[in-house]
Amino acid sequence: MSVKLPIYMDHQATTPVDPRVLEAMLPYYREKFGNAASRNHAFGREASDAIEAARRQVAHLVNAEDPEEIVFTSGATESNNLAIKGVAGMFRERGTHIVTSQIEHKSVLDTAKYLETRGFRLAYLPVDREGIVDIEALREAISRNTILISIMHANNEIGTIQPIDEIGKMARERSVFFHCDLAQTAGKIPVDVRAMAIDLAGISAHKLYGPKGVGALYVRKRNPRVRLSPQIHGGGHEGGLRSGTLNVPAIVGFGRACEIAEEEMQEESKRILRLREKLRNELIRRLGDVHVNGSLKHRLPGNLNISFSNVEGETLLTEISEEIAVSSGSACSSATLEPSYVMKALGVSEALSHTAIRFGLGRWNTEAEIDYTIERVAAVVGKLRLASPIYASERSQ
Repeated sequence: MSVKLPIYMDHQATTPVDPRVLEAMLPYYREKFGNAASRNHAFGREASDAIEAARRQVAHLVNAEDPEEIVFTSGATESNNLAIKGVAGMFRERGTHIVTSQIEHKSVLDTAKYLETRGFRLAYLPVDREGIVDIEALREAISRNTILISIMHANNEIGTIQPIDEIGKMARERSVFFHCDLAQTAGKIPVDVRAMAIDLAGISAHKLYGPKGVGALYVRKRNPRVRLSPQIHGGGHEGGLRSGTLNVPAIVGFGRACEIAEEEMQEESKRILRLREKLRNELIRRLGDVHVNGSLKHRLPGNLNISFSNVEGETLLTEISEEIAVSSGSACSSATLEPSYVMKALGVSEALSHTAIRFGLGRWNTEAEIDYTIERVAAVVGKLRLASPIYASERSQ
């Protein structure tokens, strides 16, 4: 079977919009263009009804008790900011201590750093070699002054899934609010905010085959009720928590993406996992000295983060970038190539951190694309290793 190049294999970064999602959105750019806040005429009511339908679809995906617990935002970054700063602002008199982990998304870590400049104390929990939060360290970190725990469901770089049920239970027992970044998991694996005792959760549409620029924050209404200090003012939209004219077409698309994900998640996850395992096993078999970063047991089906010994990740990325879209495990700064902070937290050596590549498989990847990727990556890694003095020295010993 022929393969159309380039192959997209970076679904942790973003996903293409599902054609069914686009189809649902298009009428709201044209004939159904009303402002959802203008309920005094038919155009506005039509838009408002579409927003509420989408709210129900998003709520159903994560098993929220009430659709009104869904607050629409511009994406998970805004949702995470609203959750953390919102709790900090509302409950400062009760406490100024917040617990998070060392491998959270930057939207959480940078928000945490900002709050430190405002007098809040932050605890950054370590993770083990697989990227899983130390539960005992969490237990010890919680104090009478703790108002919030913020731990992501799955890491965007290594795909490790955290024991959210345990964390939620512990937070509930200690009367601490629990925020969870669901950007990588909503629509990919089952999420149940009630069973997991999650009080606040950020979701992003473009991670589940919806449009960019729209997301949601789940805010629990009962047992316990979560109150937030708004971060954007001007009109009192979304229950006063997030002012601004709602992006009706994008929200409609978000809702449809959630509906599709819920219907197809089980079979889609099985198929993607099978492809990922073929990719992993064949690369290991053909190349050797291939190291998987993160947990294999507790991992997103479509994530494969691997390090190739004696190969510079950025060089490999450059060699294949015209044919295969993947991500490097390192982040460039202006002067140096710094190892990923996630890899550092896992205790991965600097040498292996620099060789890490993240393959993110998704809805439309095919077996033929996996076969092509295996052949191309194996060929490039083999070539780069032969050109490596270190590799040549190790082989001669």
